[in-house]
Amino acid sequence: MTAPRSFAQHTGKRARAAAAAALALAALATAQSTPAAPACRGTVYLTFDTGSQSQAELIAATLHRHQIKATFFLANEKTVRGDYSLDPAWAGYWKARVAEGHAFGSHTFDHVYWQKDAAQGLIQVKPQFGAQAGHSQLWTAQQYCAEIRRVDQRFRELTGRGLDPLWRAPGGRTSPRTLAAAKACGYAHAGWAKAGFSGDELPSETAPNALLLKKSLDGLRGGDIFMAHMGIWSRKDPWAPANLEPLILGLKQKGMCFATLREHPAYLEMMKQQ
Repeated sequence: MTAPRSFAQHTGKRARAAAAAALALAALATAQSTPAAPACRGTVYLTFDTGSQSQAELIAATLHRHQIKATFFLANEKTVRGDYSLDPAWAGYWKARVAEGHAFGSHTFDHVYWQKDAAQGLIQVKPQFGAQAGHSQLWTAQQYCAEIRRVDQRFRELTGRGLDPLWRAPGGRTSPRTLAAAKACGYAHAGWAKAGFSGDELPSETAPNALLLKKSLDGLRGGDIFMAHMGIWSRKDPWAPANLEPLILGLKQKGMCFATLREHPAYLEMMKQQ
C-alpha cells in the first residue's frame, strides 16, 4: 500500500502543471505575434563562369556570408596567379565550394568557341586555351562531347566529385549540332535570361557598375538564370566587388530566393537521370 501524498507534494505538482501551462501559452502568443517568414516570390539562379579568377575568393566569401548556393561553369582558363583555373593549385578552392553545396557544370576545357556547323556533320570551333589556342578546328560530335567531358574528368581528380549534367558554351554560342552532341553524352545546356546578363564583359567606361546593377534589379524575375564571371581581364572596374552583394540584397528585398540549377525546373528531369 502506497503512502498518501503530502499537501506539499500536491501543491508542487499543481505548481509545475501551472508553470508548464503558462510556458505553453507564452509560446503560443509568441508564435501568433511573430510574422511568418515571407514565401519566395520567385527564385533567381546565380551562375558564375570561370575567367581570370581575380574575383574568385570574393565571390565565394559573399555567397557563403549570405548562405546562397550558386552554379559554377568551369573551363581551364588562365588566371591572375599565372596558372590555370583547373590546375592542382586550385583543388582547395574547388573542394571548398563542393563542401558548401554549390553545383558545377562544364564550360569546355579549353574554353572552346563554336564558329559554325561545317560540312559532313563536322563542327568548326576555336579553342581560346590549350595546344590549339587561336586555331580553328574541325571536330566530330564525339570530339565535341569529349571536350565537355574533359572538365568532368579533371574536376574528379581535383575534388573527388563529378560535374552535374550541365554545360555552358563559351559566349553562349551554340548550334543544333553542338546541343545534340552534348545531349548525346548526357549534358544539358544552360544559358541565361536576357535580364540575367551581368554585363561584366562590357567596358566599364560605357557600362558602369551602377548602371549594370540597376538593369539587373529592374529586369530579373523569378525563374531567371543570372550569369557573371569570376574575373574579366579587360574590365577596369570589376563587377563583383561593387555589384554582387548589392544585387543579392536588392533581390532579397524584392522577395527573391536563390538556388542552384539542380533545382531549376528545366533541369530536374536531367538530374533524376544522373
